[in-house]
Amino acid sequence: MSVRENIVLFMEEKLYKPMTREELAKSFEIDKKDMKDFFEILDSMEKEGAIIKTRNDLYGLPEKMNLVVGVLEGNERGYGFVIPDDKEKADIYISAEDMNGALHGDKVIARILKKGENGKREEGEILRVLSRANETIVGTFEHNKNFGFVLPDDSKISMDVFVSKADMNGAKNNQKVVVEITRWPEKRRNPEGKIVEILGYIDEKGTDILSVIKQFKLPEQFPNKVLDQADRLEDSVSNEEIKKRVDLRDMTIFTIDGADAKDFDDAVSIEKLDNGNFKLGVHIADVSHYVKENSIIDKEALKRGTSVYLLDRVIPMLPEKLSNGICSLNPNVPRLTLSVFMEIDKNGKVVNHEIVESVIESKERLVYDDISDLLEKDDEKLKERYAHIYDDLKLMEELCHILNEKRERRGSLDFDFPETKIILDDRGIPIEIRAEERRIANRMIEEFMLVCNETVAEYMYWSQVPFIYRIHEDPDIEKINQFNKFIHNFGYNLKGSQEVHPKELQSLMNKMKGKKEESLINTLMLRSLKKARYSSEVAGHFGLAAKYYCHFTSPIRRYPDLQIHRIIKSYIKGKLAPDKMDVLENRLAYVADISSTNERIAEEAERAVEDLKKAEYMKERVGNVYEGMVCSLTHFGMFVQLDNTIEGLVHFSNMTDDYYFYDEEKYYIVGESSKKQYRIGDMVNIKVIGADVLKGTIDFMLV
Repeated sequence: MSVRENIVLFMEEKLYKPMTREELAKSFEIDKKDMKDFFEILDSMEKEGAIIKTRNDLYGLPEKMNLVVGVLEGNERGYGFVIPDDKEKADIYISAEDMNGALHGDKVIARILKKGENGKREEGEILRVLSRANETIVGTFEHNKNFGFVLPDDSKISMDVFVSKADMNGAKNNQKVVVEITRWPEKRRNPEGKIVEILGYIDEKGTDILSVIKQFKLPEQFPNKVLDQADRLEDSVSNEEIKKRVDLRDMTIFTIDGADAKDFDDAVSIEKLDNGNFKLGVHIADVSHYVKENSIIDKEALKRGTSVYLLDRVIPMLPEKLSNGICSLNPNVPRLTLSVFMEIDKNGKVVNHEIVESVIESKERLVYDDISDLLEKDDEKLKERYAHIYDDLKLMEELCHILNEKRERRGSLDFDFPETKIILDDRGIPIEIRAEERRIANRMIEEFMLVCNETVAEYMYWSQVPFIYRIHEDPDIEKINQFNKFIHNFGYNLKGSQEVHPKELQSLMNKMKGKKEESLINTLMLRSLKKARYSSEVAGHFGLAAKYYCHFTSPIRRYPDLQIHRIIKSYIKGKLAPDKMDVLENRLAYVADISSTNERIAEEAERAVEDLKKAEYMKERVGNVYEGMVCSLTHFGMFVQLDNTIEGLVHFSNMTDDYYFYDEEKYYIVGESSKKQYRIGDMVNIKVIGADVLKGTIDFMLV
């Protein structure tokens, strides 16, 4: 057990009273020569918030001092919530007066001022900021005569940053800038900073997406040493390497992806066995052959964690030489892969499987829409074009339905949300926004990747080796109870008030199919569930109703996939010695945490770009009238979603026929005099009255 763990255990004892560092050193019988190291451990633990040092220089655990350590989530109105590090604890509300200079994203220590009763949140105040999240802030510069302000793009940062004349560095009104904080905020005093980068005027091409990249601190370019190492890698697969692998180049294997995809990390093959079972092959790019653990490229890939897709550009996890070149399963060239062959019976059960290091040669680069047209519409031209693989595609369609039915039987949740498709012109201006349905080709690949990920995860679990799983924990009972209260307004009900099984939620989804409230209740259901994440411990996947699940199929764009490829290859070659397993154990928890964090950042950045492009699109359509559905209610108005997935706010101040308020108990908005009601799911006609591209928000009024 480490010194840190011993310190925590010691402080957890009932009789422990806060001590000075010298008293702790005496209790642990620390020699004089080791005293400096011991004090450094205490300092490090205090910085992380694992222990607290009081004003009297006494050390103790936060929870024993009515304190909570966590990350502050800000709000544009000035208040915030502390999300505790201890996931068992509820969020703590912090009023604007009690923020005490903390900003969104800061790691903080909060003191509980008011215990939560009758379903209300606990309230607290920020005592100390342990670490700052925003050394730099991206925003719009507003110039006055002798000073200026930067209005942060991130609405969760509620304070503008003051910039003196000497620190403007040539910034002009309405330019997007990066400001470095030189003085942190205090009570009733804004932060101060200096302009360190000018991104361009707010209406210049590319400034908007560049601002998002800077806001989320996404890496724009690879360091030269990473590119140099990538350039030294081979451009083609050597005969020497082919001889070491199972040669599948003569097999009918192909990729199916979106029309605009540039990297291809998964290919598939299929055959019908004599016993009537299917033999499905999933062939994944063997990135681990080229990206060695702890190499310069690997360290950069871990730091990035994932590729980020921002409409007109990709910020890749790996250099282009790898992602679009030697690792990408391009057609008609040999490529190294890790292949999983699964024998699947007519009920969708994997009765046998094999994982091999292989080399393939993809026979076709297929596109989702083409294959969907072929299978759904029996398109004659496409039938002729793909006659040589038509039988394989029909077999895949059959297997897709079998696998989907199997998942449905066990209770897997299939949120069939339409994806937003945003088309930009060559100036980066959105010219079309539409909802895109998941069609048969997309569903086929999705089902094959799901069954492959499950098969690999279960195999590695029973192999008893350290691994990274994709987990989705059971939802909080409180959130499910709130959701149950809400759906009661639509005449639905979940059985019981304790733990809910995914099958119960699936049953609800089936009851709503095709009804106007379907997508809205599904959205609220999704919000009631926890977020999936990576973990070195197996904990099941609630949404998929699966005991074992991992991410194996996208090592070009996700680091956990790359990490587990290395583990699998070492295991199937018999090279996972006990000492290697110990090293792995320590590494995997860190990899899982950093990958989960980077995934969340990527999702937020992608959403931010989508929001600002939707606002830019609607800004050109102010005055237009559309039909939409009420999708969310708040204390200041209601959100309405249009058919093309765009959402806008109808603020109470724009509902002038009456004084409206939100009745939280009955889940509706009601007029005080007219008693007119608006509920989630109601269809309404709206007029677009405004759009703020900088904030990514759209305003509607009822017609």
